[in-house]
Amino acid sequence: MALIVSTWIKFVFLFAPFFVVSMFLALTRTDSAAERRKIANRAVLAALLTSLVLFFFGSPLFELLGITLDSFRIGAGILLFLSAISLVRDGVRVNAEVPAEQRDDVSVVPLAIPTIIGPATIGAILVYGAELNGVDIIYGLVGLVLALVCLLICLHLSTWLERILGKTGLNVLSKITGLILAAMASQIVLT
Repeated sequence: MALIVSTWIKFVFLFAPFFVVSMFLALTRTDSAAERRKIANRAVLAALLTSLVLFFFGSPLFELLGITLDSFRIGAGILLFLSAISLVRDGVRVNAEVPAEQRDDVSVVPLAIPTIIGPATIGAILVYGAELNGVDIIYGLVGLVLALVCLLICLHLSTWLERILGKTGLNVLSKITGLILAAMASQIVLT
């Protein structure tokens, strides 16, 4: 049970929900509430499928490429740290422009990938999936799915969150998430 909770918390911060909510709001500003729900559902489903592939095929990928888990931890930790610095320093850019050809469906690109599942998240999912053995894999998977469910809830409540917190509040929470991600990155490297 403790592994489920700790994995869930790690993934909640890895998915940076307040940053994702800000991007979601910017990308769906002109969409109706029903369209926003569909986009949120598709984005989280795409993120789930991508996460599952990464989670289960991390170890075989490492073996195929001849990369040790420790080497990948250092690389993933550095990427995660750079993402954390970006969140803390730059914050969220809510006036993101989306090219017209991508406007038909923003749920997969750019929302699921690279906003929810970016390079640092990919690295962290690969490392966590490769670290777990036996029944711990199921617990880790439950934690990952719970984190995505939390993200989906945040996306469904995004308009309400923006009204309550405002753009500044979302930006502050993104920066706090960045600080926690920096600590997680350091832990990945130290491990």
